[in-house]
Amino acid sequence: MTTTTSAGGSGAAGPLAARFTRAGQRLRQADRAHPWVLDTAVAALVFLMFCLPDLLHHGGAGRGDGDSRPRFQFAFTHLPLAAVLALQAGLVLPLLWRRRRPMATFVAIAAVFVLQWSLYAALRADVALFVALYSLALHGRLGRLPWAAAVMTACLVLVAVRVSPAVSVWDALFFLLSTATAALAVGLMVRTRRAQLAGLRERAARLETERDQRIRLATATERARVAREMHDIVGHNLSVIITLADAGAYATDTAPERGKEVLRLIGDTGRTALGELRRVLGVLREASDGARQAPELSPQPGLADIEALCDGVRTAGLEIVYRTVGEVDALDRGMQLTVYRIVQEALTNTLKHAGAGTRVSLSVAVGDDRLVIRIRDNGQAKGPGPWNEEGHGLVGMRERAALYGGTVSAGPAADGGWAVEAALDLAPRGGAR
Repeated sequence: MTTTTSAGGSGAAGPLAARFTRAGQRLRQADRAHPWVLDTAVAALVFLMFCLPDLLHHGGAGRGDGDSRPRFQFAFTHLPLAAVLALQAGLVLPLLWRRRRPMATFVAIAAVFVLQWSLYAALRADVALFVALYSLALHGRLGRLPWAAAVMTACLVLVAVRVSPAVSVWDALFFLLSTATAALAVGLMVRTRRAQLAGLRERAARLETERDQRIRLATATERARVAREMHDIVGHNLSVIITLADAGAYATDTAPERGKEVLRLIGDTGRTALGELRRVLGVLREASDGARQAPELSPQPGLADIEALCDGVRTAGLEIVYRTVGEVDALDRGMQLTVYRIVQEALTNTLKHAGAGTRVSLSVAVGDDRLVIRIRDNGQAKGPGPWNEEGHGLVGMRERAALYGGTVSAGPAADGGWAVEAALDLAPRGGAR
């Protein structure tokens, strides 16, 4: 039974706390929209709780009825109603500016407080001085608190002296200073709490902004990666298909069997390109119900696939001599993919700009700390050189090489034709994938 009651109490406390939280949020929003409302409400509450009783019982403080204390009969002065109203207004009305001008409010109330006790008068509205001290600790400059504390102490010493006929000075000072310390501590505590909440909100907003930036950067990076893959796949295979189609058109009349072979090669190249496109796009495709479809996966190409790449380009009319130096099989998959894509892009540009019948020398040399790729051809560019067009080709090669701290250079060879050289750093092996 005890467990059930405890659980029920906990369950009831949750919605109750949530309601209080929502009510507090609505009050803060209303206060930000209409700040004068809360200040007026505080002044009105002080008037109703502390000023109105003095007005209702005005005139009874100085009468010596049976239960009055004789020592208070000469300790306090019975002021006229107009004077009481004036002093109460001087104590309460400055509270309307307690948040906008906390120091001025405190000084004004302290001045009226000193005037009142100098006249040997006691009013319940003196609680406004403690409210002003709380507001100064909450909204004012912290550097002014020592001065306010000194003024507050002087005011309370005056009160302790005035009530000494009824209460010991030290007892009165202890009570009054304890009350002032409590008001000051509560104000500082609320101020600290608000600063902490503001810091948490700012940090949450900053983290959200950083998260959005990371998402955008990741999206841009992924788009660039997909764009490079699409360019490599589509550009290379379309160049091979176009070259084969041109050769097939010439061979149709003179060598029909050669034309059929060309058409078969075109079909094989197209199917290979379509499979690679499906693999790339399948990663991005999502089902209508939000679940990601399983793409048709296959290993990324590596150095072992360069020979097959050369065979496909040879069918389009290029003469390629391919050789490797060093332990190429020891390279990680990321490095092998980078080498494959650079070679693929270079051969595609040779096929596109130099044309069939061009002789290409391709070498991949692996050293102790560097990998060097050299592609040289003896063809003459048909129209603008391949590297005068700052498209995805050279940019993509440079970006891939930069992942391994490498560089790519391209330009006319000394003995004619075109040369491409890429140097990759093997020191961060496996660090970029």
